[in-house]
Amino acid sequence: MGIGNVMRTGVSGMHAQGNKLSAVADNIANSDTTGYKRAETEFSSRIPQSVTGEYISGGVDTRLRRAVNEQGSFKYTESTTDLAIRGDGFFVVEDQTGTAKLTRAGSFIPDADGYLVNAGGFYLLGYDLAGGASPSPIANGFGGLTKVKMSETNLVARPSQTGRLKVNVDSGADIVAAGELPSTNNPLAKFSSKTSLVSYDNLGNQEIIDIYYSKTADSTWELAVYSQSDAAANGGFPYSSAALTTATLHFDPANGQLTAASPDSFTVAVPNGANLEIDIRDTSQLAANFTVLDVNVDGNAASGFKLLEIDDAGSMYSVFGDSSRVETYRIPIATVVSPNNLRMLPGDVFQPTHNSGEVSMGYAKSDGRGSIVSGAKEQSNVDLATELTEMIEAQRGYQANSKVFQAGSELMDVVVNLKR
Repeated sequence: MGIGNVMRTGVSGMHAQGNKLSAVADNIANSDTTGYKRAETEFSSRIPQSVTGEYISGGVDTRLRRAVNEQGSFKYTESTTDLAIRGDGFFVVEDQTGTAKLTRAGSFIPDADGYLVNAGGFYLLGYDLAGGASPSPIANGFGGLTKVKMSETNLVARPSQTGRLKVNVDSGADIVAAGELPSTNNPLAKFSSKTSLVSYDNLGNQEIIDIYYSKTADSTWELAVYSQSDAAANGGFPYSSAALTTATLHFDPANGQLTAASPDSFTVAVPNGANLEIDIRDTSQLAANFTVLDVNVDGNAASGFKLLEIDDAGSMYSVFGDSSRVETYRIPIATVVSPNNLRMLPGDVFQPTHNSGEVSMGYAKSDGRGSIVSGAKEQSNVDLATELTEMIEAQRGYQANSKVFQAGSELMDVVVNLKR
């Protein structure tokens, strides 16, 4: 083996240990960085092929890997927008140029416009559910994602489109004669029970609908719906316009539940609004007073909204000025086949590579993806005790390789001085 090879091998070893020490330094410096994934330096031998039988030293190569798939511990906070992922997956964020990246750094706060941004300056992306949309993720791309907004300064009005009404009608109520049933021009109309619901039109105006229940025969009821804006001056009949809809309900006398012949919903056209479909499948006829057991109608008056909560499936709920609660965004989770082969970029974000595999999009808690934890930050997965041990090992390794270089240098001096 040539003396020159000895020195080159020593330099290779020092360079490799220097790389390891650099990785250790980076890990220690980022031990408190949210979402940081520790770097590992892997060594591989570099031995040239010998053709003369003489041993030829090669040296050592290093390759840096990130322990991306290792879960960091959680630090819990009081902020709803501090997000962590328990399990596999990444948040999708974008930089100032609109380029999408992956990250586990989920410490988001609203900027001046209400958009959620983390410490690296990356904006959280999600699916906007405005207008009741329910988008399906594009499996292998970022299409349809928009920046998630915590608050809305512009006024937003949502017309009512769906609702739920669960009531019990009294099985002992008197039967209303056919000529006395509610009708538009009948000021003496009779009915068994009545309730009203608030809905909203396209501009956020309240549109109240009156719902009348009239028993027409044993276990048979007529349901009639009118717009309260068409009611007489003192309320009620006569209405100036026809019923928005009517339906006939049939109950099973054995259990008081609706039969298969009965509709399980009714639809009304809200004036200057949308078609409102109300689910009534849980309506019952029991020996008890008329009672509204459950009611809910979507839509809201014109108002801004603020974030209320984010659940473990990534659904983001906001509350409007009228206290109505609505799902405004759905936060997806991205996965790759080999997360440890992702390329790490400044700001604790990752970019897919050929070795990591393509990005797959989906929702939390589905297809092996982790769940989202609101009010928590995923801490760095750096263990300081381990890093300090690695630092000592790198330091000793560097010193040992420098001794090899020094020995080669001294031997070279001997050779040079042979002529003296």
